[in-house]
Amino acid sequence: MAAQRLVWAVLGVYLLARAFSAVLLMWIASQQDLSTMPGAHGATGRASYWDVTHMWDGDWYRTIAENGYPKQLPRDESGTVQQNPWAFFPAFPLLVRGIMTVTGGSFTVVAPTLALLLGVAAALLMIPLLRPLIGSTATLCTIAVYATLPMSPVLQLAYTESLAMLLLVGFLLAVSRGEWAIAGLVALAFGFARPIAPPLGLVALVAVIWRWRARRERPIPRAEWAGMAFLLISCAVSAVLWPAIAALVTGESDAYALTQSSWRAGGSVNFFTPWFRNLRFFFGAWTPLWVLSMIAVVVISIVGPWAAALGPVLRAWIAAYAFYLLAVVDAWTSTYRYAIFLFPIIAVWIGAGWKDRDARVLMRTRTVALVCLGLGWQVWWCWSFMHVPSLPWNPI
Repeated sequence: MAAQRLVWAVLGVYLLARAFSAVLLMWIASQQDLSTMPGAHGATGRASYWDVTHMWDGDWYRTIAENGYPKQLPRDESGTVQQNPWAFFPAFPLLVRGIMTVTGGSFTVVAPTLALLLGVAAALLMIPLLRPLIGSTATLCTIAVYATLPMSPVLQLAYTESLAMLLLVGFLLAVSRGEWAIAGLVALAFGFARPIAPPLGLVALVAVIWRWRARRERPIPRAEWAGMAFLLISCAVSAVLWPAIAALVTGESDAYALTQSSWRAGGSVNFFTPWFRNLRFFFGAWTPLWVLSMIAVVVISIVGPWAAALGPVLRAWIAAYAFYLLAVVDAWTSTYRYAIFLFPIIAVWIGAGWKDRDARVLMRTRTVALVCLGLGWQVWWCWSFMHVPSLPWNPI
């Protein structure tokens, strides 16, 4: 498939997927009473498409875009830090605020529109990332499945997933090409966009080691050494940048950690154990088996010849990010959308990860099956997490 045709095909597939999600969200809105919806701020009547695109975290981003960050952490009578905007990184809401200032538009319209456009850009940038590795047809199939994933409606909501996906694809592309300085700048941008610098750092380390191993065939000039050092340092700085800013503004060295704790069960950030504790709610005594099964799926997906075409950078990203999710995330409703950044694994699941093209069995059939599964699951995902019934307690 010619490059220009592939671009138009990807654009068409992605926009069709977003149109499906838009119709789904409009249906959800038609069933939603504003009085029970998070972020409605006392409004009544039936919700609109724009109303449902900035629920939950979107309302926090609205607060940031309109009012910025507090200089003091809010606390209850016992002194415990309450949920507040410092948990959310500033890049997306400040971009929205800038566009609102220039255009006079409202957050309700500007934020989801910006997210949609950033998502389009991310999908198009996947072409130069994936095509050299797996070919044009496989790239189109991979992006088609990605665009219809159950959590893909988040790519047109007032959330940071679209911006983070654009940055992630740019980072992986730059690292794959050995453009170390560009990758380092993108890593620094993540310090203001999303807290995933640690797995980015692991990917950077793998790429640097891979390059070092090839030094005899391709000697490493001083400028490249400097670029690789800049990349590694940038990842480290990115990991502490936002916590440092929160500490500086609030005067509390652990402001970010305290804020994150306010969202966690038990009021503290714990590593690994929340997966077992939270999933026990659904799976009971079978929880350890479920967790081990998920780990096994990821490991098996990336270690065999069926993933060889992805190369070391994409496989390292899948492994590093999956481990990061297991280590730091409380397994709950948000985990669905966090998992969208594992998108390279889709190429393996549709059979496009083999270097030998003859081994790619039923790739188109698998793609169609996963697209249909994703669209159906998307209906359930939206109804479960975006339709808020009249309840005396917050269900999510």
